[in-house]
Amino acid sequence: MPKRVIFHELKTPEEALTIVSKFIKNSEVEYVNLEDSYMRVLAEDVYAKVDVPPFDRATMDGYALRAEDTFGADELHPVKLRLSGLGINAGDSTLPFVEKGSAVEIATGAPLPPGANAVIPVEYTKVEDNTLTVYRSVTPMDNVMSAGSDIMMGEMILRRCTLIKEREVGVLAAVGIDKVPVFKKPKVAIISSGNELVKPGSPLSMGKIYDINTYTIAHGIREAGGEPLLMGIVKDDELEMEEAIRKALSKADLVLLSGGTSAGALDISYRVLDKIGPPGVIVHGLNVKPGKPTIAAVSREGKLVIGLPGYPSSALMIFNIIVKPVLAKMQCLSLTQSVIRAQMAIRVEGARGRRGLNPVSLVETENGIKAYPLPAESGAITTLAYAEGYIEVPENREFLEEGEWIEVKLFTHQYRPANLYIMGSHDVALDSSLIPLLPNWVTSKVINIGSLEGLKAAIRGEADVAGIHLIDEETGEYNEPFVRKYGEGKVRLVAGYMREQGIILPKGNPRGVRDFEDLIRLKLRVVNRNKGAGTRFLFDKLLREYAVRNGVNFEELAKSIPGYYHEAKTHTAVAAAIAQGRAEAGVGIRAAAEMYGLDFIPLAWERYDFAVPLSKLSKDSVRVFISILKDEEFRRRLSLIPGYKVLDNTGEFIV
Repeated sequence: MPKRVIFHELKTPEEALTIVSKFIKNSEVEYVNLEDSYMRVLAEDVYAKVDVPPFDRATMDGYALRAEDTFGADELHPVKLRLSGLGINAGDSTLPFVEKGSAVEIATGAPLPPGANAVIPVEYTKVEDNTLTVYRSVTPMDNVMSAGSDIMMGEMILRRCTLIKEREVGVLAAVGIDKVPVFKKPKVAIISSGNELVKPGSPLSMGKIYDINTYTIAHGIREAGGEPLLMGIVKDDELEMEEAIRKALSKADLVLLSGGTSAGALDISYRVLDKIGPPGVIVHGLNVKPGKPTIAAVSREGKLVIGLPGYPSSALMIFNIIVKPVLAKMQCLSLTQSVIRAQMAIRVEGARGRRGLNPVSLVETENGIKAYPLPAESGAITTLAYAEGYIEVPENREFLEEGEWIEVKLFTHQYRPANLYIMGSHDVALDSSLIPLLPNWVTSKVINIGSLEGLKAAIRGEADVAGIHLIDEETGEYNEPFVRKYGEGKVRLVAGYMREQGIILPKGNPRGVRDFEDLIRLKLRVVNRNKGAGTRFLFDKLLREYAVRNGVNFEELAKSIPGYYHEAKTHTAVAAAIAQGRAEAGVGIRAAAEMYGLDFIPLAWERYDFAVPLSKLSKDSVRVFISILKDEEFRRRLSLIPGYKVLDNTGEFIV
């Protein structure tokens, strides 16, 4: 008789995943058509190669004109302009030039003609003969959506490892991408084992049952982004099983085996899976009930084989706990378990030292959602039909009481929110060095809204972390004065690192710029940062100092600088605009300049810190984020970025 296998060193699911994760490899990369990208995972960061919109366009029906020609206009003092040319409609490419004292009719969505810098809505005008009477003044770019105001050329629009759905594909289409780099769907071979199994559609004889797991697991694989390969049924025969597994390994990236994993006399899977190594079997048994006989092995070629329990509901729960995270990591996805809060409808027994897994059916009542336990180990097929998810009874609990609030882990995905929202100023090191060090269970979302708006979001509790570099013009200090003034008692400030700000110029500095004053003296065409950005604060501070020294009005000085109102949302977008000849200069960080091979004139070192709401300090993802700031690997990565350096107190609370 075959030797009976005894389970030793049972692992918790978390311990098993830690062991298995060492052998998981990312899928290869392929390019798919835009229309075929639904539910695929981006394999590369995507940068915009065009501006969106690609031209300045009208947002109102009205008249394109020079804003300066309307200054001072009101109901009592209207301005009269010469109406010239035919009207401009959306899609027109031949555009008239708008001269001083003239205007041209324009439709919503139409391109703004050269010479014009604003649109006056039609309701504030009157036309008689060829004369336009204007009853209201406008300022430059009023009722105009400027080129690149939505997405700027060079801006990162989607991050690697993003799941592509309807919103993401819209962004890709907006920038003209038709071939999308994605991770290949992992090919997952499924083998069902057992002398009692037959394929659905075949006649049933005494003692036989239809194979269920092949099809439930196949759909689970599809939902998790994989491609199932149905390898059929094998008997409880060592040679037949070994041949089937080796055949599956030749075709698939991952192999799943269901059934044949009990500790009885017919337990042959352990012996077979140990043969495919080294290393062979790496996990044999989980400290859960049901699911104890779960097994994981690695072939000589480095491919994973996972053995699941035979009972369908047990196999499905272990699939969710072990296999789904494996498939997610292969595709560079962060797996978020969908859960619903519910109350136990009846008392549920624990598993006496093991973690109990109980499928549950959810029922809506007037007092909230109730969870009714269903059989897991009996092989009852009704469990699959009625169970929306499952609950876990901790190892140290004898039972869960009736009426106790619990979390139900759903079998299918619903809403997948991020658990770490990072808002504020764009930062290269944040994207390239810190976020990649976050553990897989942290799903981060970065929203670049500028330092000031990021601080406000933290004060309101909307941001988990806000990256800021705000300079106080009176003291010259960064960040602390703003936190003390606006966020006292609401946020804490964590020390970040230093960044070098300066003037970004074309390679070779063709205009011979020496300092900030040359931007003004040479009337260079600049690209500016968005209002509220820390770099915009610095730009305006230097501009005000120049205005004071030269006895000129700040607002008039700003208007005289070509491109002052041309705003970019990131440092890399500033550098891209200069590299592509759309601007001659801009203020940004050294790292962005070097990314594009541009010249750089230093202006100042600045502090880039992180504001954290008091209410989020105990949040696990926030605590991990702060801990990484102190991590030696992060400090090493930061030191490799031009124009960055750590502080003695990086990662410490300073306010």
